Amino acid sequence: MKINELRELAGLMEECGISELEVTEDGRTVKLKRQEPACGRTDASAGEKRNPITEPRRKDGTEVTAPLVGVFYASPSPDAKPFVTVGSHVRRGDVLCIVEAMKLMNEITAERDGTVLEVCAENGQVVDFGQTLFVLG
Repeated sequence: MKINELRELAGLMEECGISELEVTEDGRTVKLKRQEPACGRTDASAGEKRNPITEPRRKDGTEVTAPLVGVFYASPSPDAKPFVTVGSHVRRGDVLCIVEAMKLMNEITAERDGTVLEVCAENGQVVDFGQTLFVLG
């Protein structure tokens, strides 16, 4: 991979708000990471904050985090009801949301029974690997 390609990828990461990216090409793997400011990141083109930390997460619940970078979808289609909302009771294996990555729709499921205490991502938002999507109680 050439340096100008790496610069393009770094620019794309900044533009999309992606903090980590791993690319494998011709048997070689390159992993890029950017460091985020502690209070969230700023979208330079729009001048707005993305994913700000507004308050600490609930300590009495279990966080469900994004297993990959992609676009968060709360429902199976734009005109459908969300899979879950705050107060929804879920069972292990129930679909909580979809994260789209590279045109693949990845269902994110509950790893345990519980109640949705918090929905931490917005529909259509780009989420990072490890970002909290839900808090289950």
